Formats: sequence, structure tokens, C-alpha cells
Amino acid sequence: MGRYTGPKNRLARREGVDLGLKTTGSSAHIQLLRRLKIKPGQHGQKGSRRKPSDYGIQLREKQKTKRMYGLLEKQFRKYFMIASREPRNTGEALLSLLERRLDNVIYRLNFAPTRAFARQMVTHGHVKIDGKKVNIPSFLVETDMIITIKQRMLENPTVKKLLEDKNTNILPWLEKKGPVGKISRLPKREDIQEDINEQLIIEFYSR
Repeated sequence: MGRYTGPKNRLARREGVDLGLKTTGSSAHIQLLRRLKIKPGQHGQKGSRRKPSDYGIQLREKQKTKRMYGLLEKQFRKYFMIASREPRNTGEALLSLLERRLDNVIYRLNFAPTRAFARQMVTHGHVKIDGKKVNIPSFLVETDMIITIKQRMLENPTVKKLLEDKNTNILPWLEKKGPVGKISRLPKREDIQEDINEQLIIEFYSR
């Protein structure tokens, strides 16, 4: 199955949380927050009276996280398999891998308002790593790699506005100076602010 191209608000409402798919503060984002607890579909407002099974809870957590990072099932499962082979905690390793994706790092550095926007920046060739163009969103950024945005993209009104915002807090595992950023250390579990229960994801794939 290909990448989802339907309404992004529908995905967020299905999971009942803001997945970061809309620009914060935009009219679309405000509208989403108003309707976030209403499930999509004809009977969404009534909600479901059935108690979800353990499998259903695990599935929803996996789907929520996968959609948050904009991944397909095959990609997400691949990250889980890599994480499961690491010596450290599988859940933390999984989240660290997801955070180090180039599109996510661009988003975390506040060069893009959403991960989807960041992914487009990368695929269109507007991002360089250590002076070389990288157009693969899934590229795993290593510590001290220098990430820069091409001059043409810096003139984009959305990117320009983000760079002019002096009130943005950059996460402690990242460093940023103007249109240049890098990973100063690998992200830890406490660095990830989103409401993700990685243990449920592990349980889902371990069934």
C-alpha cells in the first residue's frame, strides 16, 4: 500500500492526538484541536462503547507513532527489527532511530513546520549534509554531521519565518546556528516529548 494522501486531520482524529501533521497555530491546526476527540466517520461523535482489546491498544499505539513520523508499515517494522538487535533498550533504540531520520531532524531544528514539509525539502534537494546534497528523508544523521539548507529554500516564506523566530526551543541533543544545525549527541528517551508508549509497540511486534 502506498503513502496515505487523504485528509491529515482524519489521521489525527483516528488516533485522538495531535500528530504534528499541521502547522502549529494555523487555521487547519486550530480546527483539528477543536475536533480532535471526535472520531472520523458517520458515527464518530457517538464513539465506540466497546472496550478495546490488548491487541487493539497495541495496534493503535503503533499506528499513532508510525503516522506521527510519516512512515509506511514496511519502513516502521524495519526500524523495529534494527532496534531489537541493539544492546540497549529496544524501545529507546527505536525512538532514537526515528528521531535521527533526516526529515525529522530538519523538523526538530525548526527548519520546517511539519515533518511532511521537511520530507519535501529533502526530496527536492534543498538539504546538504557536510556540504553534499542528500535527498533521502530516511538518511540517518550521525553526531557532528553538519546540516545546511540551500539558499534558495531559505527564501521560502515559511522557512524564512521559522528562522526569524527567536523564541523556538531547540532540543538538547541538537545544536543550531541560523540555517545550520547538527546532532551533538544521540537522542535519549527523555528528549522525546510526544506521548508515545514504546512498550506497547514492542508488545505488538512480539506477538
